[in-house]
Amino acid sequence: MEKKEGEVAKKITAFGKTFILYYGYYSESEKRKGTVGLLPIYPDFLNQPTYTDEGFPFVTQMQDGCKYLLPLSADGDCFSCRHYRQGEDLIGICACEKNRRTNKS
Repeated sequence: MEKKEGEVAKKITAFGKTFILYYGYYSESEKRKGTVGLLPIYPDFLNQPTYTDEGFPFVTQMQDGCKYLLPLSADGDCFSCRHYRQGEDLIGICACEKNRRTNKS
């Protein structure tokens, strides 16, 4: 079955939240060049922060690490950080207390 832009790619539930991923492109240049096919588009948690009920921010494995990054490898992404907690698929949370949202903030 052929994928179409905007169609549901998958549904992911992680740490009590459900995310629906749609097929698309991460940039207009990818779409124009045609070098990359349709991909499931993961949420942009940097520009649209989303938190668990406990206040921990959601992150994707490929997201660049924040200023509190404690790397397990030289990659510099969230997946390589000691604070990263694996959820479903490529979505996890940052368990760093300094990034945790409290009722006061």
